[in-house]
Amino acid sequence: MRYVPALLLDAVFVLVFAAIGRASHDENPAGFLITAWPFLVALVVGHLIAALLPGRPRRPWALAWGAVVWVVTVAGGMLLRIASGDTAQVAFIIVATITLGVLLIGWRAAAALMRRRRAGRAAVSADPAAEPDPVAEGDRGIDADRALDDEHATEAEHERGSASEPEQR
Repeated sequence: MRYVPALLLDAVFVLVFAAIGRASHDENPAGFLITAWPFLVALVVGHLIAALLPGRPRRPWALAWGAVVWVVTVAGGMLLRIASGDTAQVAFIIVATITLGVLLIGWRAAAALMRRRRAGRAAVSADPAAEPDPVAEGDRGIDADRALDDEHATEAEHERGSASEPEQR
């Protein structure tokens, strides 16, 4: 369930990309779903691939997760466009790659920056004499993320174990 907010936000950005693209070509922006559907399908596939990669990025808001989603969304969206009989001109491929990269990775970069700033402020408020060390702040964030990942892995193992083992009385 922790993947859903990132997937929904990414889907909104794909829809925005399609609507802006149609409007910039004097096409009816209301038909943006015709442009967006291949990219939306590829977006879902991108999130599934990111979730299933061995050694994958564990958080859907991580930049590495966003990079996987971005590449699959662009490549898969273009392939689906062509397979459905639409075109994929070189200029469109370039614009789509850059725009979707800015949108799908951009919000994750902004979120990472906000988390880092918030962690820095928390460290300063805890010890007003200490200056925040960005490297230390980043390390603390990574440790906290690893602890959260371990907790989720333990919960998942517990759920799998309880589902596969017969109930003992």
